[in-house]
Amino acid sequence: MKTKIILLSVALFLMAGVSFAQKKNDPKSIISENVAIKKYHKKEELERMQKGELLSLYIERIVVLTKTLPYIAFATKPGVTMSTLGIPNDSDNRKILESQFEATDDYLEATTEFHKKILPYSDTSKLISAIIFYEEIMKSLHEYSAYH
Repeated sequence: MKTKIILLSVALFLMAGVSFAQKKNDPKSIISENVAIKKYHKKEELERMQKGELLSLYIERIVVLTKTLPYIAFATKPGVTMSTLGIPNDSDNRKILESQFEATDDYLEATTEFHKKILPYSDTSKLISAIIFYEEIMKSLHEYSAYH
């Protein structure tokens, strides 16, 4: 009985190890799946919002643009992987992509911290203009993807 439990445990451990190893080697999306703007706003809508809400929208748009713009030569929406583009999904390429993601996350962490502390001093009308500008960039990315 003890032998069966040990063998079953070892078999489960090996199966779990194989499934995790396969996930590790799966091609990653170049643009993160959770990168999207939930809603685009009109100026009148933004003018009715509190400054705290505007700050959140501003930061959200910075994050989306930072995680999208560097990759528009590859894709403008999530789901495109290195394999989709014909880039070998080997360990070196996965490492360099993961390194890029980590560097982007570090940058965004520092930028978000800066914005949370300094942005409240900004003029509300300029904050609204910036949000609208960022949203227009995101809309133009949708148009850009239609060209190819």
